[in-house]
Amino acid sequence: MEDEEEAIGYLDKVLEDEDDSEPGTPTSPGSPFSASEKGERDAGKGLEMRKLVLSGFLASEEIYINQLEALLLPMKPLKATATTSQPVLTLQQIETIFYKIQDIYEIHKEFYDSLCPKVQQWDSNVTMGHLFQKLASQLGVYKAFVDNYKIALETAEKCSQSNYQFQKISEELKVKGPKDSKESHTSVTMEALLYKPIDRVTRSTLVLHDLLKHTPADHPDYPLLQDALRISQNFLSSINEDIDPRRTAVTTPKGETRQLVKDGFLVELSEGSRKLRHVFLFTDVLLCAKLKKTAVGKHQQYDCKWYVPLADLVFPSPEESEHCPQVHVIPDHELEDMKMKISAIKSEVQKEKANKGQSRAIERLKKKMFENEFWLLLNSPAIPFRIHNRNGKSYLFLLSSDYERSEWREAIQRLQKKDLQAFVLSSVELQVLTGSCFKLRTVHNIPVTSNKDDDESPGLYGFLHVIVHSAKGFKQSANLYCTLEVDSFGYFVSKAKTRVFRDTTEPQWNEEFEIELEGSQSLRILCYEKCYDKTKLNKDNNEIVDKIMGKGQIQLDPQAVQTKNWHMDVIEMNGIKVEFSMKFTSRDMSLKRTPSKKQTGVFGVKISVVTKRERSKVPYIVRQCIEEVEKRGIEEVGIYRISGVATDIQALKAVFDANNKDILVMLSDMDINAIAGTLKLYFRELPEPLLTDRLYPAFMEGIALSDPAAKENCMMHLLRSLPDPNLITFLFLLEHLKRVAEKEPINKMSLHNLATVFGPTLLRPSEGESKGHLTLASDIWSHDVMAQVQVLLYYLQHPPISFTELKRNTLYFSTDV
Repeated sequence: MEDEEEAIGYLDKVLEDEDDSEPGTPTSPGSPFSASEKGERDAGKGLEMRKLVLSGFLASEEIYINQLEALLLPMKPLKATATTSQPVLTLQQIETIFYKIQDIYEIHKEFYDSLCPKVQQWDSNVTMGHLFQKLASQLGVYKAFVDNYKIALETAEKCSQSNYQFQKISEELKVKGPKDSKESHTSVTMEALLYKPIDRVTRSTLVLHDLLKHTPADHPDYPLLQDALRISQNFLSSINEDIDPRRTAVTTPKGETRQLVKDGFLVELSEGSRKLRHVFLFTDVLLCAKLKKTAVGKHQQYDCKWYVPLADLVFPSPEESEHCPQVHVIPDHELEDMKMKISAIKSEVQKEKANKGQSRAIERLKKKMFENEFWLLLNSPAIPFRIHNRNGKSYLFLLSSDYERSEWREAIQRLQKKDLQAFVLSSVELQVLTGSCFKLRTVHNIPVTSNKDDDESPGLYGFLHVIVHSAKGFKQSANLYCTLEVDSFGYFVSKAKTRVFRDTTEPQWNEEFEIELEGSQSLRILCYEKCYDKTKLNKDNNEIVDKIMGKGQIQLDPQAVQTKNWHMDVIEMNGIKVEFSMKFTSRDMSLKRTPSKKQTGVFGVKISVVTKRERSKVPYIVRQCIEEVEKRGIEEVGIYRISGVATDIQALKAVFDANNKDILVMLSDMDINAIAGTLKLYFRELPEPLLTDRLYPAFMEGIALSDPAAKENCMMHLLRSLPDPNLITFLFLLEHLKRVAEKEPINKMSLHNLATVFGPTLLRPSEGESKGHLTLASDIWSHDVMAQVQVLLYYLQHPPISFTELKRNTLYFSTDV
């Protein structure tokens, strides 16, 4: 690096005399077109200058080749490990990071090897214009490199973060010093070396300019160098936006600078249907665009749908949201269905890869997965985000997360604090602005998992236990609560909410939640002030608009989270600190059924032992929890799906286990989601599933039958084969869940939703039985869980099943399972 600067510095010194005067003036002594150059002495001086320019360039060319060599050095060993059981990087990542470096190296090595002897054995008749012309004609390789540059940097950065070995490699690459230099090596980072080719095109163009200046017009090299300079300059102007990777601004035709502040994919409700848009927030304007359909190989471009100058942009107040179009919300069970399908396809892809399946079959599956994920991305958001143009038109986006909505709103409001002017863009200005979007965008891919590389973290599958302890830093007393969001299938969803702590500056919630993770990588916490003012009702969704006091996000690092102990952390947000603890249980760990050592309680004890002890047909805990839910929770939105506070559930568990006489009093005071959670926990902790380990394989086979009559015969026979306490309890629960589903318009819990919640709980085999089933965490999720949900759904959709009728028909069927 220093040597290169030295060479250029030396060159600049030699050329100082020429550059002081205006180029092109007849008296300019160094100009190739000056009258004095007709004399032999000056012609000789011009040719001598050519040698100096070329010598300097050759020295820097040697350094450049050494830099490319240093960059290529780790590529071979990385490729060699890519096919082993412990790859540092995947072949795809290696291809992305080192894209076209080998080709660039070969072009310059050939150029250097041809130019070097010409400079070393210098004479006035030497010609080398054809070498520069050839170099310029190969600039297409640089175009490909520049187009890939940003993604190469991002991939290298991601890999450094996730792989310590690669981080060490990329922090210290050894570059050979020039032949006659004292320094044998210098250490350079991979990021710095990846910028060298971009820098080189500009340097070569400047050298061509200097060479031409010192080449007589009648020299055979003159037209060749002129041609090379023209090609280089055209190339430079065509990629000018890309040349500086730190450039995030676009200049308007009036010469003003407009910076890109934020961009991302949002779902817009336009003319009654959902459309995926790429939204760009610049310093003074919000632009909504979509990618144009382009022919293969053509450069992609955006099409502007609309724009609003920030000076004209307002957020309508809740009262003004009255005249908004009705948002059609997709039922939860359809979204759940789609998640199941995606998980199943994911498993198919993994199986194909494990069996070295055909790439065409894998591509077909990936295409199907992308279509399904795209549908989910388009149809799941339901949180309205409205933007209004002061001059009349309103636009409505739908988001999955309140966090995202507040991020966009805050970014816009921050920019609006500056002195902004209203304006109208001419068609040319709009074209320039939209044209810049493709190069400036920071979000490249639609956020679906099928866009991820195979080696990227698949995220966590299982259960995250989070205790939200307390918060500090509020300036004045308020009614405060927190919500928790995790990412799932490419977007964020709200999973839990603490109770409201009234009139305080230091809320102490100390509430524990169990959140199911489906490939999640981040946890977000939002802190709100509860608004009890009925006049501030949001007409978009009839919810009172609570104010976000702060929000923060942390990455769920598998290493840090997957310990048996609680991991305490703090999220800082706008001067507010929220304290929380978390621990993670992987799905296969959380699916273990562990029998209780004490047989005196009810949790973890066989159902037959409990009913015999109680002299009951259905365990007392099941009857009491169901009665309470039917009394005051049957219309509760998300009953059985919303997580209850874990500390309340543990308190109820202890009371039931001790058979405490205060059970009924405690039940009547307890939050209904905690009671629903206790019932689910009871079934989850049974030492064997309610539908038994013995019959599990038969249930799996029965649900897969395609002939309706055979299926009915098999499924009813399996019920008859259950022990009486199990069967009676199952039928009792079945009727309760059907009654819950009757209230679906109010509680939003369909039969399908309930089957999704209870299927695995009632069917999942105990550990000894399931050992053969467990492979990948996501694999369990897709195949076994889907079948477990389908079994319960079959019985939920079945006309009422009576215990006596079932038993009466026993005689007509074989008892073999």
